[in-house]
Amino acid sequence: MEIKTVGVACDHAGFPLKQFVIQYLEQHKYAYKDFGCNSDLSCDYPDYAHPLAEAIESGEVYPGIAICGSGEGMAMTLNKHQGVRAGLVWNKDVAELTRQHNDANAIVLPGRFIDNKTAEKILDEFFKASFEGGRHERRVKKIPVQEG
Repeated sequence: MEIKTVGVACDHAGFPLKQFVIQYLEQHKYAYKDFGCNSDLSCDYPDYAHPLAEAIESGEVYPGIAICGSGEGMAMTLNKHQGVRAGLVWNKDVAELTRQHNDANAIVLPGRFIDNKTAEKILDEFFKASFEGGRHERRVKKIPVQEG
């Protein structure tokens, strides 16, 4: 995967894990843009997911990492955008497959259900995996909703 600037977003439940993710990115010398949130005070995940998704679609960031309590809210919101393929990832194997088979340009981490060590393994795998193309490319092209 050719990494540009990594986009990062979370809600209050994902804030502690986002702090770890940012530390990981800095350690590995990845440039990143933080779309918030910036505390563990209650907030609404779409307020942070939509700006991240727009930045992915425009090419400003690639890939994206989003974090909320279960991961579901961020995943649902990101995937409303036609140019985003966000996979909910809870282990390194899923991280690898979501890149290899689905050409994910974002991953979503369930902040309440994984620890920092698991997150590190997920990030390592996601960043080193590449899209396999072939039969998977045909399937990925069918993901966006076609108008008309």
